[in-house]
Amino acid sequence: MTVSLPRNAVLGGCLAVVAALALSACGAASDNASNTTENGKSAATATSAADFGGLDALAKAARKEGTLHAIALPRDWANYGALIDGFQKKYGIKVAVEAPDGTSQDEINAVTSRKGQDRAPDVLDLGSSFALGAAQQNLLAPYKVTSYSDIPEAQKDPQARWYNDYGGYLSIGCDAKRVKSCPTTFKDLLKPQYKGQVALNGNPTKSGSAFGGVYAAALAGGGSFDDIQPGLDFFAKLKKNGNYTPVESTPATVEKGETPISIDWDYLNAGYADEFKSKGVDWTVAIPADGRYAQYYSQAVNKTAPHPAAARLWQEYLYSAEGQNLWLKGYARPVLMAALDKAGTLDKTAAAKLPKVTGTPSFPTEDQQSKAKTVIAQGWGKAVSG
Repeated sequence: MTVSLPRNAVLGGCLAVVAALALSACGAASDNASNTTENGKSAATATSAADFGGLDALAKAARKEGTLHAIALPRDWANYGALIDGFQKKYGIKVAVEAPDGTSQDEINAVTSRKGQDRAPDVLDLGSSFALGAAQQNLLAPYKVTSYSDIPEAQKDPQARWYNDYGGYLSIGCDAKRVKSCPTTFKDLLKPQYKGQVALNGNPTKSGSAFGGVYAAALAGGGSFDDIQPGLDFFAKLKKNGNYTPVESTPATVEKGETPISIDWDYLNAGYADEFKSKGVDWTVAIPADGRYAQYYSQAVNKTAPHPAAARLWQEYLYSAEGQNLWLKGYARPVLMAALDKAGTLDKTAAAKLPKVTGTPSFPTEDQQSKAKTVIAQGWGKAVSG
């Protein structure tokens, strides 16, 4: 991975990104005849590779489909470029990514508005709270990848509608050449010297990274997984004292100096540090001890995917040793890291480069995340308005 584009732009119409907030449904539904084996097994209902006749049979059906549709997968987000290239090279299947800077919510909107259309996304990469919501809306297909049993119980849906894949810790990135003394804690961010400099990578009502930023701020301010309100209070205070900027942090805004301090995932901030060395930006990364929050992104298959075999094969690739180690090379912590280490297939060189943290992270439950999303939806605009 190098740097991330923000998954925060709203997707638009059929031919281009436009000012509309909703996705329109256009394009004919695909012909899924090639998704059925000679024995009558359908990729659209297969709950595992074995259920379809094995990985080779699944790959054969996916090659017949020829394409995988995705939304909101920036090539420079957690090494997605290498993953996309690796999948295309391995299986000869084109990965078509629309609006790579979209949000988790945009992905869900595309599934619902394009149901039955060939342009619908086959697969989803969602912030964990958004994956829970998509499952509740019955948008996801149950599918167990071959390595499903190795995914920790707390990191997967019991019905296999989604499972976590890669993740990291909320961190504070800082341009050390523009900021005299870089902050390392949420408490630091409130200091008057950071006026107009502190940004998020998106809007927490739509973006998983920004949602995590509010959760981390809540933990730093005496809140808990059951109480995210202190996080909203923190950003309200940050806005009131002039430190918060509504400019959403991107590689471009960092390079231009518009967002010299960015609250974002450690793997993305670590990518900034690599990317901008040659451009004169001294980007530092700190995981705040007062707001240590870790989160994974989740993978899922659209229940009505126009390319159901390719969708399932993509999941198999992401959860293979090859795919998991590619996440690791992008500074992201793969969900199968412990299993790979035990099997002797972990890229230890890449693992050694991860930002250092101590202790074992804990994660909010489904109910806690759902409650937090409601609180943010109701209070974010008020917290940062004016």
